[in-house]
Amino acid sequence: MISSIPSPEISYIDLGPLRLHFYALFILTGIVLAVLLSDYRLHKRGAERGVMLDIALWAVPFGILGGRLFHVATHPRDYFYQGADFLAIFYVWEGGLAIYGALLLGAVGAYFGARQAGIKFWSLADAIAPGLLLAQAIGRWGNYFNQELFGLPTDLPWALEIPSSNPAYPAGFPDGVTFHPTFAYEMLWSLTGVVLLLIIDRRFNMRFGRLFGLYLIIYSAGRAWIEAIRIDPSEIILGLRINIWSAIVGIIIGLTIIIVQHYRHRGIESSIFRTQKVADSDAELTAEPK
Repeated sequence: MISSIPSPEISYIDLGPLRLHFYALFILTGIVLAVLLSDYRLHKRGAERGVMLDIALWAVPFGILGGRLFHVATHPRDYFYQGADFLAIFYVWEGGLAIYGALLLGAVGAYFGARQAGIKFWSLADAIAPGLLLAQAIGRWGNYFNQELFGLPTDLPWALEIPSSNPAYPAGFPDGVTFHPTFAYEMLWSLTGVVLLLIIDRRFNMRFGRLFGLYLIIYSAGRAWIEAIRIDPSEIILGLRINIWSAIVGIIIGLTIIIVQHYRHRGIESSIFRTQKVADSDAELTAEPK
């Protein structure tokens, strides 16, 4: 019988002079799979294959920057203290990418990429929604190798072992305490969300940003209760962890998008393109010569 889950003893591997951190590898793997899934969904709706890669060249750097800035801003005590290493702000491979920050700036990059590709922003948002959750699910495995983002003590069979030598080990706890693997809970919640979004989209044809709004609601609802059992240091506002407030805002924004777009767009989305240029081109190719 399994009584607990051990933490991995390594978080990176060295290949000659190159050090590969598992956290970064999982983040990159999640991004690649998200791009592939999103590109497939865009192609099914009329876009050329590979268009998502062009958009990702905008969205991904913006997202990583936003995720890091949001994390640093919401964990100032980890980076700004007497004798702190200022360069640690840029050590992304050590962990610390806030999803809500990545969404904020990532959306800016996606907007520019979508305009360049001639695709409507909300059409892009709907297409990438399942891929975002998939990337988030895979990225959470990096937290396992970094031995971080665990929750309250528990003796459940899937409890996580954390060595007391870990800097994140709660002060005052005796050796041998096991914890909720909250990163794994979020991974499972996100994977479930991927399946739900794909099923709902196929059945109800949610467009004009409504599927993206549903993504925000699904993810944020799970994030709120997961945050409630996390015990890693966090800024507290009015008695709640800052990421619970972020989740509440995410739910409100998701609901707002769905309601507003429902009343603004009653019909079926006929095209994902910003102009009729592609449709006109297809018509010329199929027209009989005069």
